[in-house]
Amino acid sequence: MYTKLALLIDGEWIEGTEAGSEIVLNPATEQPLGTLPHAGTAELDRALQAASRAFEGWKRTSPYERGEILRRAANLMRERLDHIATVLTLEEGKTLAEAKGEITAAAEFFDWFAEEGRRSYGRTIPARLPDLRQTVTQEPVGPVACFTPWNFPAVTPARKIAPALAAGCTCIIKPAEETPGTTLEMARALIDAGLPKGVLNVVFGEPAKVSEYLLRSPVIRKISFTGSTPVGRHLARLAGETLTLATMELGGHAPVIVAKDADIRRAAELSMSIKLRNTGQVCTSPTRFFVEHAVYEEYLEHARAFVEKQVVGDGLQAGTTVGPVANTRRVAAMDDLISDALSHSARLIAGGERIAGVGLMYKPTILADMPDQAKAMAHEPFGPLALVQPVNDIDQAISRANALPYGLAGYAFTSSAATANRIAERLEVGVIGINQMVVTIPETPFGGIGDSGWGREGGIEGLEAYTVKKYVGHLCV
Repeated sequence: MYTKLALLIDGEWIEGTEAGSEIVLNPATEQPLGTLPHAGTAELDRALQAASRAFEGWKRTSPYERGEILRRAANLMRERLDHIATVLTLEEGKTLAEAKGEITAAAEFFDWFAEEGRRSYGRTIPARLPDLRQTVTQEPVGPVACFTPWNFPAVTPARKIAPALAAGCTCIIKPAEETPGTTLEMARALIDAGLPKGVLNVVFGEPAKVSEYLLRSPVIRKISFTGSTPVGRHLARLAGETLTLATMELGGHAPVIVAKDADIRRAAELSMSIKLRNTGQVCTSPTRFFVEHAVYEEYLEHARAFVEKQVVGDGLQAGTTVGPVANTRRVAAMDDLISDALSHSARLIAGGERIAGVGLMYKPTILADMPDQAKAMAHEPFGPLALVQPVNDIDQAISRANALPYGLAGYAFTSSAATANRIAERLEVGVIGINQMVVTIPETPFGGIGDSGWGREGGIEGLEAYTVKKYVGHLCV
């Protein structure tokens, strides 16, 4: 059911190295799935050489041909949906239905950029002189290094690999060691679709060592990182030393504003269902809920009723609606944040503890009357934890929502167009969902501000992130 773990370097699958290995665990059973080889300096050097060498041919491959390969890979991912989704659920824990949705979404990113690569337009600039032709073209930036986390092992790599390849760049990607199999399955689809060797290389290892080694190489001309803000700051400093371009999609702590004129039951059920997506382990997960006083208790009751209906268990089992958290670090973090909040007079509405037995199962938890001084109000829980506060009005809600340096996603529920416009203008985030909570799809730009990073993935902006612009002034003589 699981996949064969290996490095992919210059078109070759490498199952063992002198750099060692690690065991990949299933969070639902806490049992081993396989042994993952690490890349040492020899393997990283070979990956860099392969990406450099392959770049010369790949950038000259027409956007149409590049798109055909991406499109074939997307179709192969759909054909292999059941297998890849099972691999994802085994290593990450989310339900099989969620895993299938993620693989489908990843394929859509390949489809989108297969077409968008053909629309990497330049422009002609009117000249001051007769017979002077001024043009601007977009060219691939060069070999890129990508680093992705464990929580979305298909969509996050797809958001990086697809635009990089569509733009004509080659890529070295280091997915999370906790969830290697999903990215490897996507890489197999690309290879089977006809991707030339060396265009995509997949490596694993000790994250700090791998990232620093790749970033210090003159071969790498851009990095794209999704992960925590502290690690993002470190990588940004390294990128600055070599003047390497960077896209940083970092942490979040998404606010949700619920106005008294909203459909309160719908707002509660929808926001809690999205809160529990991937067991709350989502950078855009709604976490800080600011609800107007007039509907506060009503919102809490609907939210509690919805959460208590959920079935927590193995994501491969029928009937499971919420899977395990991905690792023991998340269990410890949840325990710490909940106990701290309760010690500061927060009110427990639902959940609040790990479920006894096999697997890293944690009860979906709602805490009400959250005090500002509780750690969870400033630190992203990254788990099935919703923090609810009453507010006097929308202005107070916006002020509290903007109180943190994070600015990735935000949400609001209201039936007033004026209130919606005010929230959209004043909420300091990169993406906002109003009366709905889908904030990232292939054709729209995704990214944050402040401590949530810079740059955008998806949309036309996602392709431009892997290009540089060249001006040509040609005097015809």
